[in-house]
Amino acid sequence: MKKKRPFRPTRDIYCTEGEELVGIRLVLCITGSVAAYKAIDVARLLVKHGAEVYAVMNHGTSKIFLSSEMMKWATGNVVVTELTGNLEHISLGDQDTTDMVIVYPCTANTLGKLANGIDDTVVTSVLTVALGSGVPIVICPAMHEAMYYNRIIQENINKLKTNGVKFLEPRIEQGKAKLISASDLLHYIQDSQLVNKNKKLAGKRFMITAGSTAEYIDPVRVIMNLSSGKMGMALAKEASDRGASVTLVYGHGSMDPDNYLQAPGIEIQRVDTAQEMFESVMFKLSEKRFDVIILTSATSDFSVEKKWNNKIESSLGRVEITLVPIDKIISKVKNVCKYNVFLVGFKAEYDVQSRVLIEKAYTKLLESGADLIVANDVGKKGTRFGSENNEVYIIDRQKNTVHLPIQSKDMIAAQILDLIEKNILHSKLLT
Repeated sequence: MKKKRPFRPTRDIYCTEGEELVGIRLVLCITGSVAAYKAIDVARLLVKHGAEVYAVMNHGTSKIFLSSEMMKWATGNVVVTELTGNLEHISLGDQDTTDMVIVYPCTANTLGKLANGIDDTVVTSVLTVALGSGVPIVICPAMHEAMYYNRIIQENINKLKTNGVKFLEPRIEQGKAKLISASDLLHYIQDSQLVNKNKKLAGKRFMITAGSTAEYIDPVRVIMNLSSGKMGMALAKEASDRGASVTLVYGHGSMDPDNYLQAPGIEIQRVDTAQEMFESVMFKLSEKRFDVIILTSATSDFSVEKKWNNKIESSLGRVEITLVPIDKIISKVKNVCKYNVFLVGFKAEYDVQSRVLIEKAYTKLLESGADLIVANDVGKKGTRFGSENNEVYIIDRQKNTVHLPIQSKDMIAAQILDLIEKNILHSKLLT
């Protein structure tokens, strides 16, 4: 006979908007503010993204501002309004049981008590234990503007900040320090180390190059290709979503990485020419240690030998331009890095048979010492420069080849990252 599961009020909404908070236990402390009702939306939103939420409310708060039964419905768990022999302040404030304590909303009264070691409510008891055990505390203040800027309250805030308490600043509107939105709090938690520690690439450092480069003929004319940079940005976003810190060296393309990539773990370095791309990559390699380097950029193979200092006059008629080869970034990486690094290169060809594409890519892998090469045909219908889709062959050192048929670049990026994860997490390469 199949065992029936107990009913929970949150069963129908759990993980309906995401799973990134699965396995994370959050304690939501609610203090006596008229904004207390907003804790309902926060609790439901966190549950929708997979978190296990436990609410803590002072007895007065639960009687005046917000019903404890309402928070029980919102979280699916019994709400703590007083301390008993079950030692609720320990079970909810200790680092072995809780990942983060959030005060939403937080009054000036609770701020002052926590800052000065006063423990006379169930909320301050949980916070006192959390502060002492090293559990991350996030405070979301809500009060009148004059109260918030009171010098003594600001001193309390600064005192707590020096002790590691994080403040999500209120919006100052209409004479009030208004509580941040539920979505802003969610975004903070999503971007925190709390979430990243559960991701497979947490702690890994990636460098990714993307886009094309411009080679100047004169101050207003350039030679460049049509690379959109979309593949590189898709990889940067996917790596960041998996917990990695990413340095993106970006040339030219059809998308602005500053708008497309807004995660705090992504550093964007803009470059113009192939020489700038080369110098930026070499500098970054000397500045920090990377675990993975992915070179997707369509960096120019040639530069103009003699550049005109002024705009070339059309009256000159015939103009001859001499192109000279440029050093390949991929050929220098393993020589510059004095440590093990997982190197992924890209090889683009135009309108060739898949057999030829794979052979040329594998030759490049051997010459550069790369660990993987991703080959694609930019002359093929549906995968040309600027396309939303791609088709690639991924070749390793043993010439094992994985074919990814035409699909979105986001899906291609995810599968490339799957292979990288498999290599760096299940081998001794980076130990």
